[in-house]
Amino acid sequence: MIALAGIAFTFVMVFGGYLLAGGKLGIILKSLPFELMMIGGAAVGAFAVGNSFDSLKQTGKDTLKVFKGSEWKAEDYNQLLQVLYQLISVARKNPVGLEAHIDNPEESEIFTQFPRILKDHAALDIICDTLRSASMNYDDPMQVEELLDKKIDETRHHREHSVHGLQSIADGLPALGIVAAVLGVIKTMGSIDQPPKVLGKLIGGALVGTFLGVFLAYCLVAPFASKVKAAVDDDINFYRAIKEVLVSHLHQHPPKICLEVARQSIPHHFRPGFSELDDALRSLKNHA
Repeated sequence: MIALAGIAFTFVMVFGGYLLAGGKLGIILKSLPFELMMIGGAAVGAFAVGNSFDSLKQTGKDTLKVFKGSEWKAEDYNQLLQVLYQLISVARKNPVGLEAHIDNPEESEIFTQFPRILKDHAALDIICDTLRSASMNYDDPMQVEELLDKKIDETRHHREHSVHGLQSIADGLPALGIVAAVLGVIKTMGSIDQPPKVLGKLIGGALVGTFLGVFLAYCLVAPFASKVKAAVDDDINFYRAIKEVLVSHLHQHPPKICLEVARQSIPHHFRPGFSELDDALRSLKNHA
């Protein structure tokens, strides 16, 4: 909602100020479709040349994060800690019984309670691979933490591809606006014998290209890139919370201490309250 409000406010301030200053929208509206075709088409085409089809799809999908925000919400963090609590409790009491959960998470009675986590392959890989390695005596906390950091950084790098793509488009849009403006000037020069009134409209139409390139770059696409990056950072915090629990588990801390270490590392706007999490864990025990 805030993103839509920000976009609307930007348009109102820019074009409202233009109208109040005595400007007329007619020349902009007349040139806009053609300028947008040249500038937008060139930007998308250049991005397609430098990226794969999967990257194009991923960037389009990630752009929705401008309006939706992070994939993970506060309730998801609460559920994550519940999943990890149950898994490390099983690992302490019955290491053999843990294998059924980490080898076939789709059939695990623990994972199936929380379908959003079950659908996230990155989260499942971190949880299951780490617990599986620990069961094979690869349980040095320092080494596991280093390995998880590398895996999370790799995930971040992959998720930030859309950010870099949007930022590259933003960087190129002002120059593409100049290209459109130059084409407009070329068109104007072909009508140099026309009266000043006609030439004025032609020159104004050419300058719409410069305006549009700068406006799209700094008022829309660059802010979109920043918002997507913030959402990616929030998503990565979800995997860091998993790491904190699992590393604390390898340090042989009690399960509730493992969860508290992770809970404190969660950003405050997603962090479940201590009492809230404690009530959820008690509810799990009651249903066990």
